[in-house]
Amino acid sequence: MSNPTKESNAVKKITTSAAGGPGAIVENAWQDVGASFERFCLTAGIATLSGMLEEDAVGLCGSRYGRAVDKEGHRWGKTRGKIGFHGGKIEIERPRVRARAGGELALPSWTTAQSEDLLGKWAMNLMLINVSTRRFGRAVRLPEGDVPAPEGAGVSKSAVSRRFVALSAARMKEWMASDLSRLDLLVIQIDGMHMVDDLMLVGAVGIDGMGDKHPLGAIEGATENTAVVQALLDNLLARGLDPTVSRLFVVDGAKALSKAIRRTFGGDTLIQRCQVHKARNITERIAKPLHASVRKVLRQAWELSDPAKAERLIRNLARRLEYEAPGVSGSILEGIDEILTVTRLGLPAELRRSLACTNIIENMNGTIRRVCRNVKRWRNAGMALRWTAAGMMEAAKGFRRLKAHKQLPVLRAALLAHQARHAISPNLELHAKAA
Repeated sequence: MSNPTKESNAVKKITTSAAGGPGAIVENAWQDVGASFERFCLTAGIATLSGMLEEDAVGLCGSRYGRAVDKEGHRWGKTRGKIGFHGGKIEIERPRVRARAGGELALPSWTTAQSEDLLGKWAMNLMLINVSTRRFGRAVRLPEGDVPAPEGAGVSKSAVSRRFVALSAARMKEWMASDLSRLDLLVIQIDGMHMVDDLMLVGAVGIDGMGDKHPLGAIEGATENTAVVQALLDNLLARGLDPTVSRLFVVDGAKALSKAIRRTFGGDTLIQRCQVHKARNITERIAKPLHASVRKVLRQAWELSDPAKAERLIRNLARRLEYEAPGVSGSILEGIDEILTVTRLGLPAELRRSLACTNIIENMNGTIRRVCRNVKRWRNAGMALRWTAAGMMEAAKGFRRLKAHKQLPVLRAALLAHQARHAISPNLELHAKAA
C-alpha cells in the first residue's frame, strides 16, 4: 500500500524550482523512468516550463546580477502557482518580476500556460465519453501512481462539474450564434427529442451541396408544438439562413413542424415526411399477419421512380385495408403528398433513400442519449440544452459525407426548377427583411 506522505514528498520534489537547471532535472528524472514514466513526463514538462519562465525573466530584467540600464523591471523573488496537468492541477514555482514603475509584470510563458483551458477540455471530453464526475479523479490520475490527487488538485466531482458547465455553456453560446450564411444548405432535417416530462428539445441538421452535415441549432420547449419549432427557425434566420432559397425539409411527420416551416419559408416549400416513421406508424396499428404484406407494398412504393404509380400503389393499399383495418386506411393517405416529395423531384434512387427519412438526425439523437445517459436529474431546461448542444457537437465529430453526395447536383437542379415555378411571395420577403 502506498504511503501518502511519501507521495506528497515526491510531488514536492518535482514541483520545486529549477535550481540545478532544466537539464539536470530531466537527467535525474530519466534515471527513475523505469519506476514511473508519468513522473518523468511531469518532471520533464516542469523543467521545460521552468526554463521558459527563466528566459522570460531574463528578457524583462536582463541577466541575473546584471546592470542593464534599459531593463523593464527587476526580479522580485519567487512564488508558487498552479497549472493544469492530467485533468487536474499541479503546483510549481516561478520567478516574479516587478516593473520599475511598480506593479508585477506578467511572464508570457506563464500567461499562455494558464490561458489554455486544458482542465475544462479534459472535463468535457471525459464527460462526453460517459466518465462520471465521481470517477474523474481515477480517470486522470493513477491511484497507485507517483502523481497523486491531493486536496486542491481540481479533480473533485464539484470542480469537474463546474468546469464542464462553464465550457459547455460557452461553446453552446458560440455555436448558437455562429453564422449560417456561408453554408450552402440544400437539405434541413428537423426532429424533436423528449428529455423528461414537459421538456422536449427540437434540433436541426443541415446538408450542404458537398454532402457534409452540419448541426444547426437546438431549442427547448414543453412539447413539439408550432411555437417551439418557430422559435428554432427564427434563430436560424437571425443567424443568416436565407429564407428565399428553396430547400428540402425532412421531418418525422409532426404537423407542427410542417406548419412552422411553411409559415416561415412559404406555402410551396418542399417537405419530405420520413417514410420510415410512416411505415412504422402504419404497422403498429394493424394485426401482425398483415405486417409483411403492408411493408412489401410500402417498400415497392418508396422504390418506384414514377410518382403517379407510387401514389396509386399506396391508394390501393389504403383501399384494401378499408375492410381489414378501417382506422388505418385514412392514416395511410394522410400527408401522401409529403411522403413522395423526393420521388416527385425526380431524384436518383440512392439519393431518394438518403433523403426520404430522418436517419441523419436520428443518429445524432442517439449520440445525444449516449452522452446524457449519466445524468440522473435534469435541474432545468438550460442544463438539458447545454448537454444536448454538447452531444450534437460530439456527434458532428463522427459525421460522414452523405453516401449519395455525388448525386446532389440533381437535387440542386430540382430545387432551382421548383423555385422558378413558384415565385417568392411579398409577405415572405418582408419576413426575411424583418429577420
